[in-house]
Formats: sequence, C-alpha cells, structure tokens
Amino acid sequence: MNGHSRVISHSVVALVLLTCTAKLFAARHASAIPGTAQITVLYDAFGKTPGVQKDLGYSALIEFAGKQILFDTGNNPEILEQNAKAKGSDLSKLDFVVMSHRHGHHMGGLPYLLKVNPAVKIYAPEESFGVYGVDLPSTFYRKDPSLPREQRYYDGNRPEIVRFGSAWPAANFQLVDKNTEIAPDIHLITLVSDKPGTLELRELSLAINTPACSIPGFVTSRGEPLWSRFLGYNAAT
Repeated sequence: MNGHSRVISHSVVALVLLTCTAKLFAARHASAIPGTAQITVLYDAFGKTPGVQKDLGYSALIEFAGKQILFDTGNNPEILEQNAKAKGSDLSKLDFVVMSHRHGHHMGGLPYLLKVNPAVKIYAPEESFGVYGVDLPSTFYRKDPSLPREQRYYDGNRPEIVRFGSAWPAANFQLVDKNTEIAPDIHLITLVSDKPGTLELRELSLAINTPACSIPGFVTSRGEPLWSRFLGYNAAT
C-alpha cells in the first residue's frame, strides 16, 4: 500500500465525508456539497441548532441525485419528530431509508417514521433471528424422531422455511446480505463487526459515488476501492 492509501477497519466504519482535505464530517448541521449532495444531521448529541434536542443516537437526511434518503432514525421517535421539523425536513417524502444496524439508538425513531411514511422502503442488514425479521431454513432446530409426535416441532412435519417476525410487522423492510447498488451511484456495503461487545453484528454502510474529489487510493481493509462518500457505523468525533 502506498503513502496515499488509508485503510478503514470494518469494526470502526464511521460517518465520514471524504473530501480532498480528508476531514471528518465535523459540521453536525446541514452540510452542502455544491452540485452533488447535501447531508442534514437530524439526530445526535452535538451542535447548537435552535429547536433541536440533543440525544444519544444518530439520524441523517441525505439528498443526492433527486433522491431523499434517511440514514438511521435516532433513539426516540418524539425527538426525531421535533428535530426533523426544526430542520425543515419532511420525512413523508423519503425515497428510501437505510438502517445501519440494530442498536436501539439508531432505530428507536422508527415509530415516527412509520407514522408519517408507512410504506417507505427500509433497507436493513439481514441477520439470523434479527429484529427486522428473516426467513430461515428449518434445519436450524434439532429434530428427534424418538419423541412422541406432539413433543416435536410441527408434529414432526417441518416446513422448509421458518419465517421470523419483525418488531415492526407492517414496515416495508428489504433485508440486505451483500453489497448492493440500490440506485444509480448509491450503494449499500455489508459489514460484520469484529469489535468486542458487538461481535458478528451485521451492519450496512451507505456509499455515494460523486464527482467531487477524494483521496487517491482510499481503500477498505480488504483492499477494495472506497466510494467518495461513505456513511456507516457509529459516528466518530
């Protein structure tokens, strides 16, 4: 790796705005990128915008190429509602939502989101037995044909697929288990945490390919090229 290359560990993927100056996304209020994108932070524990309540958690509205994308929903639905209105952000007009991971301070605002935009498509990481729901082959549970029929799962007649419910059964979740382009120049990158305390936590990062300049040779820890805009796991300061 040459001197111009940097590596992002998959365990500490952060909310980063990659520009020619390689600065972290330090401005916690709306930050415009002329001609390309705008990011409006709706929820976190920093800043001084009037009418915005600080709280542990994260949510940001990304406007790019005519799309409005909500990244995470913060910790509390009432605070998300208050902050979105204070910032003049109408979450009923979203094109889609990206949930980075299943921690409560990143998904706690979902009740407000679903109240104002119940049918919006929500991309979330696919996990076995996850809160977003999943379909799994029935081979995961133990079979014992020696047991009486009434003591066996499904009387011993197992279905091929077992469907697990979601904490938000009416939500329009689309589960993601591989890197996916969800719109032109808008990508989801799948990650698995290796940080103690969150081992094997599935995560999604949002990458936006823009014409703005970025750091030559900026790559992931697997040596793959990184897009010029990257949204991911817990924000770094």
